[in-house]
Amino acid sequence: METTEILKKVRRIEIKARGLSGNIFAGQYHSAFKGRGMAFSEVREYQYGDDIRDVDWNVTARFHKPYVKVFEEERELTVMLLIDVSGSLEFGTTTQYKKDIVTEMAATLAYSAIQNNDKIGVIFFSDRIEKFIPPKKGRKHILYIIRELIDFRSESRRTNIRIGLEYLTNVIKRRCTAFVLSDFIDKIDFRNVLTIANRKHDIVAIQVYDRRVAELPSVGLMKITDAETGTERWIDTSSKAVRNIHQAYWLQSQAQLNETFTKCNVDSVSVRTDQDYVKALMTLFAKRS
Repeated sequence: METTEILKKVRRIEIKARGLSGNIFAGQYHSAFKGRGMAFSEVREYQYGDDIRDVDWNVTARFHKPYVKVFEEERELTVMLLIDVSGSLEFGTTTQYKKDIVTEMAATLAYSAIQNNDKIGVIFFSDRIEKFIPPKKGRKHILYIIRELIDFRSESRRTNIRIGLEYLTNVIKRRCTAFVLSDFIDKIDFRNVLTIANRKHDIVAIQVYDRRVAELPSVGLMKITDAETGTERWIDTSSKAVRNIHQAYWLQSQAQLNETFTKCNVDSVSVRTDQDYVKALMTLFAKRS
């Protein structure tokens, strides 16, 4: 993609994302993703009813009377976007690829974070860590992220969500809110790693999928290609049995994925490429408020 075309696309997405985050998501984002931690504020003299566990013994010894530590809620969050850049995201049968929806949603979340005075960072992953953008604030940082979302090309086309989650757990030391944006087409089990990551951080899963992955059209012989392995095969979509098997496989996969999110205590939402992702985000925010 040429530089001029990239800059135009960056500008279009910036305008849309900034408008959505400012006009629609402003209050919802803040109430859904409050600061979860408690930060030390000051010490004061012990008062009747204070928790003995909050006593600052060093200060108490120095002044020969009891003092307690006072904590306050941390308002500032660190937000991480874990972006799946594997080959399967380059698919779509309507006006947009899954990758396009992921880009717009990620940009909108980034602007919502900045407007809430939060830091925002990105981990691009396939079956390896493709790129890490450390969390920062500011419009310049946001524009850099959007440009990378649009123009980034991964070295690998395969998927390993576990790799992305392990990297998040290791590289981000303080608790953060992390959005995993993926189609979650992954043959490698990531449940244990997701459980560990969600104990340390606040993980939110956003699945993007295409309607033709869920339901095949009846159009006769169709050649399908695995975007991650390059494997090709022909299927007869005019066969109702073939279509039913395909749909049953999709429903079973979704049930297993939803079970994983439930058991790991991870909030999630699914967005189809031909549907309005704004409604999906609003539903997600409302669920958490």
